[in-house]
Parts: sequence; C-alpha cells; structure tokens
Amino acid sequence: MKIFLDTANIDEIREAADIGVIEGVTTNPSLIAKEGRDFKATVKEICEIVHGPVSAEVIALDWEGMVAEGKELAAINEYIVVKVPFTKDGIKATSMLAAEGIDVNVTLVFSPNQALLAAKAGAAFISPFAGRLDDIGHDGIEIVSQCQDVVLNYDYEAEIIAASIRHTEHVRRCAEVGIDVATIPFKVLMQMMKHPLTDIGIDKFLEDWNKANQ
Repeated sequence: MKIFLDTANIDEIREAADIGVIEGVTTNPSLIAKEGRDFKATVKEICEIVHGPVSAEVIALDWEGMVAEGKELAAINEYIVVKVPFTKDGIKATSMLAAEGIDVNVTLVFSPNQALLAAKAGAAFISPFAGRLDDIGHDGIEIVSQCQDVVLNYDYEAEIIAASIRHTEHVRRCAEVGIDVATIPFKVLMQMMKHPLTDIGIDKFLEDWNKANQ
C-alpha cells in the first residue's frame, strides 16, 4: 500500500520524505489556507520535495472553470495531480482533463457508484472519505474497499486513495484489505511508528548492555 501525506505543511512533508516512507502528498484548499502561504508556490515546493503525485485542488465549481484551473495547475510541475470534487461538472472536467493526459484525483467520493463513474471518466485517483462516512454511522473502510472492488472488477487504471483517515486503525484496515493508497495526516504517521513495547525493549537492551560492560 502506498502512503501519501495529507498536509500542506512543508516541514511535515520534509520530515516524512526524509524518513523515506511516503510516495505522494494530498492537499486541499483548507490545508493550504491553514499554512497561510501562496497556493501555487506551496504545491510547487511540495513537488520538489516529494517527487511523486501531489494533489492540488481546483476552486471552481463549473466544469469550464475546473478545466481551466486544472490546466494551470498541471503546468506547475509534472507531479501535479488535479483534484476535483465529485459533481456532475467535476466528472465532466475529469473526462476532459484526462483526455488531454492530465492526471485527476476525484475527491469527496462516498459510494461505489460514485467511484464507478469517476473511473469511467478516466480519473487517475479516486478518494473516498473513510472518516466522514464513519461520522454518519457507516463503516468507512468497508465502503472504501467496495469502491476499490468496483475499479478492480473492470480493470480501470484508477487507484483508490483512502482519505479522511483519522487514526492508525484506519491505516491498518486499509492495508489489511489491500487499498491502493492511504493518505494520512502527519500525526497519524508518527503514531504508526510508536509502540510502548518497542520503547520498553530498547530500554531493556540498553540496560543489559550497560550492565555487561560495567
């Protein structure tokens, strides 16, 4: 399973990239606004750090605007993936951008039916939101898995990105059912590296070593 980092914080991205376990980054208008930086400059810098898919989201809601913004974003760097919301206009924009060889990530997906339409439109990535589905009483990871089954059934080239990941259990379940990609917050990535028994084991090794060499 590929791991993308869901953030626009340059320091977090640098640290995760230095560790060597992330293959891409997803951003959205909220994450960019949180950093208080220029949008295009930020995604360009992210591309220079990660050298993998970097999702940059359009602001327009009409297909003409999405296509125009998408082309501008794709011109920033070869790693840019244009992120569009799942709407009728978003799907139309996806098909048009994909026809021109521009990778698209269809976001705000909440059902296998939506995933099917996004795949048929030529999306390179499809992002069902696990955490937000959990919030309304569904099993988010199960629906993410159903979305992937739809794509695999018909050999579409789209990769499923499990988005709205809230905790390490979400990540574990994604890996268990074979989801293509999980995009996770920096905090969750750090939590994945921690286990109390690991810390206890290291302390015990050091204690034994010091005793043996007294």
